[in-house]
Amino acid sequence: MTTTRTEPPLLARATVLGAATLTIMAAAIIAPSLPAMSRAFDADVLVRLALTITSLAIAVSAPLAGAFADRTGRRPLLITALLLYAVSGTAGFFITDLTVLLISRALLGLAVGGIMTAVSTVITDWFDGPRRAAFLGLQQAFASLGGVVFLPLAGVLAGIDWRAPFWLYSVAVVIALAALAGLRDEPRVKIQGGAFRPPAKALGIYAVALVATLVFFMAPTQLPFLLAELSVGPGVTGVVIAGSTLTSVLGALVFPRLRWGPRTITASSIALLGVGWLLAGTGTVAGIVAGLLVGGIGVGVVVPHLNVQLSGMAAPQHRGRILSGLVAGIFLGQFLSPLVVAPLVQAAGIAGAFVWTGVFTTVGALGALVTKEKK
Repeated sequence: MTTTRTEPPLLARATVLGAATLTIMAAAIIAPSLPAMSRAFDADVLVRLALTITSLAIAVSAPLAGAFADRTGRRPLLITALLLYAVSGTAGFFITDLTVLLISRALLGLAVGGIMTAVSTVITDWFDGPRRAAFLGLQQAFASLGGVVFLPLAGVLAGIDWRAPFWLYSVAVVIALAALAGLRDEPRVKIQGGAFRPPAKALGIYAVALVATLVFFMAPTQLPFLLAELSVGPGVTGVVIAGSTLTSVLGALVFPRLRWGPRTITASSIALLGVGWLLAGTGTVAGIVAGLLVGGIGVGVVVPHLNVQLSGMAAPQHRGRILSGLVAGIFLGQFLSPLVVAPLVQAAGIAGAFVWTGVFTTVGALGALVTKEKK
């Protein structure tokens, strides 16, 4: 049942959308620096781990952030997470030991898990029905927009000094100040009873999110090395990878207008990702750009769609925990991506890995698409 609610103040809405820009790109912002980092630390696998350990920390901490949001409030969680984001992110500029750098990246993951959980939960507190779907689409659009803005800038900065992109994390301080000034918690219902358990359907949604992001995160973890083989510099690499986030904005804005069934939306968006990876597997700069643009649309649609599906499954006092499961699934997929794809890269090369992943993803999605939709 849809209820009428007072529109949140402009500063509050701007703060939440500003915080969303810091999430998806948090780990990937150092992607253009990876080749130079590998040379600086004389390590390859561990340097890639500096990108993916952030995702693991998000996946592990998100359920704790959800419980914190339900019991203590969305506003304290968001402000604390934003400040931790700024400190742990910018620390990478000063750190000279790879082990310490990995620790700082894990702390950054804790911060992102808190930010994403707080943002999604605040939005579902504010809105119902079509308005909720529209604003969750805006959340994903702004999350993708963060990549459009920050990834090319990170590429430019990485061309100057591979450590310079770490300064981009300091923008979280500004958003934290805005949250202090303009954000207020919605009244919360007191939690009763024992531990919360998500419904079985939610577990399936978490699995879809994990697989989709495992595939999608091949872009920042694998493409910098493929593009380097094609003599593409870090500045252009940042722009190329940002192409997927640019079209993610388009997908997220289109999502609220879709009138298909839930399964059709999910399968269609995953199929777009698969087709995009087939194009990227051509191993040419043009094919990679085209593939990222196509795949980005699919990701832009599927993330807010899964958020909408989950937001209707739990009472307000449980929203933090059920939505945190989606955050965990997304970032567990990011962490597992280079580990799962590594044997395929070893056997078929980076371009070949994109081809086979694209085939698997497209066929699986089309199989689900032709299955009769349950009304």
